[in-house]
Amino acid sequence: MSAVPQSRIVNVNQRPIRNEGRYILYWMVANRRTQWNFSLDRAVEWASELNKPLVVLEALRTEYPWASARLHQFVLDGMRDNGKRLQDTGVFYYPYVEPSPGEGKGLLEQLASEACVVVTDDFPAFFLPRMIEAAGSKLSVRLEKVDSNGLLPMRVTDRVFTTAFSFRGFLHKNLLQHLDVSPTEDPFRRSTIPSLTSVPVDILERWPPAPVEDDTADILSNLPVDRTITPVAYSGGASTAARVLARFIRKRLASYVDRNDPAIPATSGLSPYLHFGHVGAHQVFDAVAREVGWSPMGVVPEMSGRREGWWGTNEETQAFLDQLVTWRELGFNMCVNHSDHDRYSSLPDWAQQTLAEHAGDPRDYVYDLEQFESASTHDPLWNAAQTQLVEEGRIHNYLRMLWGKKILEWAESPERALEIMLELNNAYALDGRDPNSYSGIFWILGRYDRPWGPERSVFGKVRYMSSENTARKFRVGSYIERYMAPSLSFGAGAVSRAGAGLPE
Repeated sequence: MSAVPQSRIVNVNQRPIRNEGRYILYWMVANRRTQWNFSLDRAVEWASELNKPLVVLEALRTEYPWASARLHQFVLDGMRDNGKRLQDTGVFYYPYVEPSPGEGKGLLEQLASEACVVVTDDFPAFFLPRMIEAAGSKLSVRLEKVDSNGLLPMRVTDRVFTTAFSFRGFLHKNLLQHLDVSPTEDPFRRSTIPSLTSVPVDILERWPPAPVEDDTADILSNLPVDRTITPVAYSGGASTAARVLARFIRKRLASYVDRNDPAIPATSGLSPYLHFGHVGAHQVFDAVAREVGWSPMGVVPEMSGRREGWWGTNEETQAFLDQLVTWRELGFNMCVNHSDHDRYSSLPDWAQQTLAEHAGDPRDYVYDLEQFESASTHDPLWNAAQTQLVEEGRIHNYLRMLWGKKILEWAESPERALEIMLELNNAYALDGRDPNSYSGIFWILGRYDRPWGPERSVFGKVRYMSSENTARKFRVGSYIERYMAPSLSFGAGAVSRAGAGLPE
């Protein structure tokens, strides 16, 4: 039956397929989009095979870690887009937003009790793996999870790659064969599955669907989530993601090699949309490939890990694809194979050793979480980066690395530095709680890196970065002027959503 590669499908449980069920249920938890989505493709395949209608359940809990108005609003934006997209497809879209902790309990089981099979998303980080495994043990019907995260199926290897070079070498030898099958741009274009106008009334009465077609700010106003971390000034959702992608290709891709300079608008702005599944890696890759006329004939698979020349395109495109494919999917490789990917103990042995040897070194400055959070350090550039994180839910790419290095330098211990980085990033960053995000934070402490000399106080052999060197390399004055604030209290990044536009 399957056009979705078996390498992307995992049976969460061994329950039977119930042919007499009323519908196929797609439980959308990570790939929150209706295009370029292997999970949705798999659900449509089941619906076609069994001649059953399709229900798409997109649910939003209130009690997940770091639940806030910022994260909720971004997901709600996506729900509104998905509702519009599915409106005329014959699919029953069920957007459920939990009004209080625990209120959504039982909804999935009730819907699954009427289903032939349940399909969900395979995402290896945050609380999702535990949630999906728990659901699989409770359901009386088959639960499949489908990987639609990257160009490489993340379970084709059980090896954890320790460097981008080694992972890139694996991609050189193995990626091309997986590019033959992409998720469907429009899974309903030729679909003949039956339509469904409703699910059992008692389910709808017990768990009313959220009116996401209306002003989602009204929904948000009544939810028990952290309101001190406010929504950002740009929207979530697949529609905005598509515009961000188009703008990047049209205006910024040609400058991508200059992305480390805060004064040059060259970053893609796609990371929040990739994290929430509002855009897919295959969709981004297809758009870039079309723009530059890429062909698999230009790929040089025998390069054994080297970045330059692999994709056979111009320098800018190769730089972007290395970020999209090598570095992003390296994080998924770690998360899917290591449940402790977000713990200090997952760092390389050499990094743990050198940081331990220098843990007692005197620090010129020591700040606690509250001082970091409120951008109250002595360093104007660091304070500006933290202010951007609080106000916009992101930090400029290069300055995000500096941001972490300074936390390592100014925290009381390397273990405490990690705790602070995770707390600030996961709470404020729209692309936090993500495999790629964990890669960036743990790189600060030595993951995917090598020992560096000379050995330094606090850092030991871990790579060192300074604000002074950054200011010599890049024009940071306008960045500091833009984001520097005299003081910033927790959650002071309130931004009106009126006129919300594209992320920069």
